[in-house]
Amino acid sequence: MPTPNGGLITETNQQYYEGAQQFITGNTPSGSSVSFVTTFDTDLVYGDYNPAVVEYALNNFKLYFSYDGLPGTFSEYTLPYEVDNNIITLTSSTLPLPGTYFVVQLKSLSGGNYANTAGEEAYGTTVEENYGSYAYISLEDIINNFLVAYVGVGKLIQSAKRTDVIFHTKRAMQEFSYDTLKSIHSQELTVPVGLSVVLPQDYVNYVRVSFIDQLGVKRIIYPANNLTINPYENPIQDVQGVPIQDNFSRNIQGTSITEERWAGANDNLLNGQFAESNIEAVNFQDAYGFGGSLNWGRQYGLDPQLAQVNGWFTLNEREGKMAFSSNLVGKIIVLEYVSDGLAYDLDTRLPKMAEEAMYAYVIHAIVSTRINQPEYLVQRLRREKSSKLRNAKIRLSNIKLDEIVQVMRGKSKWIKS
Repeated sequence: MPTPNGGLITETNQQYYEGAQQFITGNTPSGSSVSFVTTFDTDLVYGDYNPAVVEYALNNFKLYFSYDGLPGTFSEYTLPYEVDNNIITLTSSTLPLPGTYFVVQLKSLSGGNYANTAGEEAYGTTVEENYGSYAYISLEDIINNFLVAYVGVGKLIQSAKRTDVIFHTKRAMQEFSYDTLKSIHSQELTVPVGLSVVLPQDYVNYVRVSFIDQLGVKRIIYPANNLTINPYENPIQDVQGVPIQDNFSRNIQGTSITEERWAGANDNLLNGQFAESNIEAVNFQDAYGFGGSLNWGRQYGLDPQLAQVNGWFTLNEREGKMAFSSNLVGKIIVLEYVSDGLAYDLDTRLPKMAEEAMYAYVIHAIVSTRINQPEYLVQRLRREKSSKLRNAKIRLSNIKLDEIVQVMRGKSKWIKS
């Protein structure tokens, strides 16, 4: 139930968990319309009322009706209706009878509880995307709160344009996303035969790349670093080694021999884990000049970063892709990466634990960029910004004492050789 006396929770349990809200029509005068005011925390997205048109798929909800409201009696409502500012208005010339039950069902992974056929299921992720939303505050609310609390007569900032506040708030969101906020996204992908996958649209930097084994356990894949490289340009050269240009005076680009050799490389020749047939050991001798003898003592320079079997990845900046070593073809990988928090509307929200740090950042940004501001004031605001940002990092670090104790129990073990 909603919290009384002006509480911050406004959705009912049915709205939050099920993603549904129910209405009952009353007596409607002739010629009038019927409207329902939905109160989800999620705004309704409306494309069309007709399931036969493409725009209907843009809706993030479905509308059902029943004459008695009993389970199993609801059907999808496909007569004309309009949606404006979360208000659904039935526009059909034949309005429903008084006492008709209507349910607005946000799309969910389960399809909802009101469909009679598979085609009426409300499949989507709108409900699940709202779970846990109470821990966040939107950038729109951050901007509005800032203008109310920190801008005005008798306040530190006498006046400020809304556009300036929006700019600095977005910049703060980007900066916080890199090292403070929980802005790590992840994608589950399959490595194709071409050994490369396209970087996500909102990719800024990678956090971790892993492949998933048969038990569902992630195995860390390491960057190739100095092992190989993806050349940014591959100009074709003449016999004297000079790049050749086309009719537009641009270098003619060819394919990368480095990438071709890396894609076909036998990883066992890099980590020294040869097959029992010993053929790989012979190839290892030829590749690294051991003169027809394994001569294991000469491998004193083994690099620990290469002594693993999980594989490697490289960033191909030229093509905007992430490339993998040949032993990972067909593997399921998980790419964890950092975004800047502004790529999609869903991202433009801030954990409430960092809300005060956001206000401190914006105050300092606005005051420090204005002329004739006392330096002591700018420095005070800078220190407050740093202090509140440090507090936000500690709060968001999610350190749990029980988890630390569990890990430290392993430190007391004696390992005997």
